[in-house]
Amino acid sequence: MSDKKQRLFIGGEWTEPDCGSYEVINPATEDVVGLAPEASREQVYAAAAAARDAFAGWSRSRPEDRAAILGRAAGIIQRDAAAHTALASAESGATTGTAGGMQVAVGAARFRRYAKGALEPVEEAVPPQINEAGPMGRAGVFGALAVRRPVGVVTCITSYNNPWANAAGKIAPALAMGNTVLVKPAPQDPLSVYAMAAALEEAGIPPGVVNVVTGSGPGAGEAAVDSPDVDMVSFTGSTAVGQRIAEVCGRSMKRQLMELGGKGAALVLDDADLDSAVAGIGTTFSFYSGQICTAPTRVLAQRGVYDALVEKLAAYAGYLKVGDPTVRGTVVGPVISAAHRDRVESYIELGRKEGARVVAGGARPSGLDRGFYVAPTLLADCTNDMRVVREEIFGPVVVVVPFDDEEEGIALANDSDYGLLDYVWSGDVARAFRIAGRLRAGGVGVNTIGRNMEAPFGGFKKSGVGRDVGSYALHAYSETQAIVWPG
Repeated sequence: MSDKKQRLFIGGEWTEPDCGSYEVINPATEDVVGLAPEASREQVYAAAAAARDAFAGWSRSRPEDRAAILGRAAGIIQRDAAAHTALASAESGATTGTAGGMQVAVGAARFRRYAKGALEPVEEAVPPQINEAGPMGRAGVFGALAVRRPVGVVTCITSYNNPWANAAGKIAPALAMGNTVLVKPAPQDPLSVYAMAAALEEAGIPPGVVNVVTGSGPGAGEAAVDSPDVDMVSFTGSTAVGQRIAEVCGRSMKRQLMELGGKGAALVLDDADLDSAVAGIGTTFSFYSGQICTAPTRVLAQRGVYDALVEKLAAYAGYLKVGDPTVRGTVVGPVISAAHRDRVESYIELGRKEGARVVAGGARPSGLDRGFYVAPTLLADCTNDMRVVREEIFGPVVVVVPFDDEEEGIALANDSDYGLLDYVWSGDVARAFRIAGRLRAGGVGVNTIGRNMEAPFGGFKKSGVGRDVGSYALHAYSETQAIVWPG
C-alpha cells in the first residue's frame, strides 16, 4: 500500500483537492493501493479554463515541437515501465503480463505513434471548380483547400479496464492535432493516468495543455462534460453513461467521440477450424477477465459443430488458472470491484433462470478468500431473447446460441442493440468475407480476434459514435476548414 496522497494536475501545477481523497482498492487483494484526489466542481471548471487558456499557444505550436514532446513522453513511460506495470496491475487487477504488454507498452506505443501523427499532412487540395457569372460574382476558376484544425479543449473520460492504452489513445492524438485536454480517469484505477501526466510534465508539456481531475462519484465527470470551456468529449464506457453524456453535449453542440458497449457476435460456421475459434473466443474468459467491449461474448454456432464447440470451450475454460494476477501462470485475474463481481454473478444466475445450461464455471472460485474473482463461465443452449444474450455482462462469461443456416446466423448476429466488433470463423475465406460484409458492426474479425492498429475503430448502433485509431484518430480530434479563392 502507498500512503502517498495523489494530487490533481491543473494548469501545470499539482494541486490539493478541495474534497479530500478516496481509496483506490486492489481488486486482487482488497488492499489499498493509494489515495486518489476528490476534485470539486470548481476545480474541474478551473482545469477546463486552464486548458482553454493554453489552447491558443499549443494550437499554434510547430508540429515538430508537439512531436518531440510526445516522443519524449513515450521514452519516459518506457523507461519507468516496471513501476508503471506494477501500479497498473495493482489498481486494475490485470495480470502482470497484460499490465506490462497490453497496458503500459501500448500506452507508450501510442504516444510514439502520434509523435509521428503530429507531422502528418493536415491540408488536402480540392479539385478546382469553374463558376459561371451570376449573383455570387464574376465567372472564374475557384481553388479550394480542406485543412484540418484542432477542435479546442477536449475532455477525455477513460475506462477502467485499460488505464494506460485507453487514456493514451485519447490524449496523444488530441495533443498531436493541437488540442488541449482535460482528462477524467475512471474512479477505480486513476493513479496510472496521473503517472502518465507526470511523464508528460517531464517531457516538457506546457502548463495547462494537459490537466487531470478525479472523483469517486459522478460529479467530476459531469463537470468535465458540461464545462462551457469544453469543445469536445471523448468517452469510453457504458452505453447508458454515453447516452447521458451525449444529451449534455447536444445542448451545446459539443463534438463527441463515443466508444460504448459491445456484445460481439462470433459466428462459427460448420466448416470452421474449431481450435482456432476456441482460442479466439476463449480470450473472453481471460483477457481483462472479460472486461473488454470487443470480446466475442455471444457465440453463434452452426448446429453441425455446436456440440463439439461447446465441449471444446468448456475444456478451455476449465484449463485456465484463476488467481493472483502477479503470480506467474495466472491467466484470469479478478474483476474490478466487489460490486461488479456481484453484477456478473447476478447475470450468471439470471442465465440459469432463463434456461441456459451452465457448462463451465457458474460458481465463485474456491480457495480465493480475498479479491473479486469470477470463474470463467460458459452458458450453452441459449436463445436470442435471453437477457444474458442481449445485454453486456462485461465479465468472463460466454453464451452460446445454435443456428441452422447462414442466413439465420447473420440475422441473429445483427439482432442486437450493439455493433462494435463481430467475428466470423469459416474454412472458406470468401464465404467469411461475404458474411462479414452483411454484419452491422464497426469491425469484423475473419478467423481472428487480432486487430490492425491503423484500421478505423468504432461502433454501429449503440456501440458508439465516430472512429479513431491510426490516422482516423487525428481526424476525430479535428475540424475541417475550407479555404476558397479565385484563380
